[in-house]
Amino acid sequence: MFNDIGALELLTLAILGVLVFGPEKLPKVIQDASRLIRKIREFSESAKEDIRTELGPEFKDFEFEDLNPKTFVRKQLMDGNDDLGLKEIRESFDLRKEITEVTDAVNGRGTESVEAKTGVSGGASVTAANGSKGAPDLLKKGEQPPKDTPPPFDADAT
Repeated sequence: MFNDIGALELLTLAILGVLVFGPEKLPKVIQDASRLIRKIREFSESAKEDIRTELGPEFKDFEFEDLNPKTFVRKQLMDGNDDLGLKEIRESFDLRKEITEVTDAVNGRGTESVEAKTGVSGGASVTAANGSKGAPDLLKKGEQPPKDTPPPFDADAT
């Protein structure tokens, strides 16, 4: 509970306690506070035991910390309980490999591996049933005009 209190904070609390309650009453206030915390803990533990006995023997190993959603998810997904095969899915999913394959496909490199996986040849164009050309092949670079030819000029565009 007080794991993150440093020495300076503790000294500040002690000085504030002396100023607020005075040096005569401070030991009595500390005793009362520790007694109150002890009673609250005892009440909490007895309530937990009552709930466990009311739930029955099948909930004997029930922990109230498991009701925290973060703890529940960690226990169900990350521990050794692999009823759903999640460990195999996590190991088979390689995001870096998938991104590399997509990048290579977009840039036109390594089309052999893409062709092998998809079953579609990168050099073949798609034709419709009526023989007309379908969608252009995005993996194949289009024809480049000669370098010495100026780009076409469109008078209406300017």
